[in-house]
Amino acid sequence: MPTAPTTDRPTPRLGAPARLPLRALFALFAAAFGAVMTELLPAGLLPRMSTGLHVPEARVGYLVTAYAAASFLAAIPLTAALRGVRRRRVLTGALLGFALANTVTALSTSYPLTLTARLLAGAMGGTLWAMLAGYAARLAPPERRGRAIAVVLAGITVALALGIPAGTALATAVGWRTVFALLAGLALALVPWSLAYVPDFPGERAGERAPLCRIAAIPGIPATLAVTLFLLLGHQALYTYLVPFAAHSGQGGAGPLLLVFGLATVVGVWLGGAFVDRRPRLVLLAALALIAGAMLALGLLGRVPAVTMTAVALWGAAFGAAPTLLQTALVDLSGPRHADVATSLQATVYNLGIAAGSLTGGIALDAAGAGALPWTALPLVTAALTVVTLARRHAFPARRTV
Repeated sequence: MPTAPTTDRPTPRLGAPARLPLRALFALFAAAFGAVMTELLPAGLLPRMSTGLHVPEARVGYLVTAYAAASFLAAIPLTAALRGVRRRRVLTGALLGFALANTVTALSTSYPLTLTARLLAGAMGGTLWAMLAGYAARLAPPERRGRAIAVVLAGITVALALGIPAGTALATAVGWRTVFALLAGLALALVPWSLAYVPDFPGERAGERAPLCRIAAIPGIPATLAVTLFLLLGHQALYTYLVPFAAHSGQGGAGPLLLVFGLATVVGVWLGGAFVDRRPRLVLLAALALIAGAMLALGLLGRVPAVTMTAVALWGAAFGAAPTLLQTALVDLSGPRHADVATSLQATVYNLGIAAGSLTGGIALDAAGAGALPWTALPLVTAALTVVTLARRHAFPARRTV
C-alpha cells in the first residue's frame, strides 16, 4: 500500500489558526544566542584570557578573527557537503561541535590548542548560520515564515545587547573559563531539547540538489546579497570605530552609545518580525533610509549629544530589523528546501562585509579622522537603499508571495 508523501511540516487541522512552534524555535533562538556569545565574548575578555593563556592581548583578539575566518571559509563547502544529511542531525552535530570547542577553550592553557578550538567553533558557526533561517521557515506556516525567522534571529540581538555584557561581568566574578564552560553546557543541553521538540526534515536527495551556481543565479538573490554586502560595509565602517567617534563627538566613552544601540536593536527585531509578513519592502526601505539619515545626522551634527544619541538609536532600531527582512526575502526567493545554500552564500557575504567594512573604516580613520566615518558609511548604505529601490520586481516585492 503506498505511503502518503512527506511534507516540510505537519498539516494543521482545517480551520485551525496557524501557530508558531515556539519550543522548536526556542532551540534555534538559543543556538543563535550561543553562537554569537562564542564568537564575540573573547573581545570583552582580552586581559583575563591574555593572562590565562600567557600571550599578549592582541593574540587573544586573533581568536575572534580565527572564528570569523573559519565561518567565512566553511559556510559554503560544509553546507554543500551536508545537503543530503537530515536537518536535525546537522543541527545537533553543530551543537555538539560548539560544546566540544567551548569545553576545550574552558580547560586549555595552550594558545595553539585554544586557537584550534576556535577554528572548530567557527566552522560550526558557518554551518549553523547557513541553516537557521531555512529551518525556521520550514517549521512555520508560509504566511508566518518571516515572524518565525525573526524569533530565531532575535538570539543574535539578545546576545549582543545583553549576553556579551552579562558574560563579561560574570567573567569578572567567576572567571572566564567558567563562562566558556557555561556556553558548552548550553550547547550540550540544547541537544536533547532539539531531539524532543525540533521536527526533523530529510536532506536533499542527490538528484534533487540544484547546483550552487544555479541557486545563486535565481532572479533576486544577487540583489539581496548585494544589499547585505553594502549594508554591512557601511555599518561596520562606523560601528567598529564607535570608541574614537564617541571621543570625537564629545561623548567621552562609547559605553552609552553601545547601550543605546543594543537596546534599540531589540526594538528593531520586534518591529521587523511584526511587519515582515505584511509590508517587507516598505519596512526594508524605511530601515535603510533611517540608517542613511542617521549617518547624515552624525556627519553634520555629530558633536551635538542629543543628535548623536537619537541618531544612534534610530540606526540601531533600523539595523536590528534588517537581518529578518533580508533573510526572509532570501528564503522566499530560494524556497525553504534550498534556503540552506542561499543563506550560506549570505553568511559568506555577511562575514566579507564585516571584514571589509572594518578595513574601510580603519582607512578612513587613519586618513581623515573619526569625523570622516559617517561620511564613509553614508554612500555604502545609500547603495543598499538604491538596490532595494530598483529591485522591486524579483528581490523585494511590495508583498510576500507564499
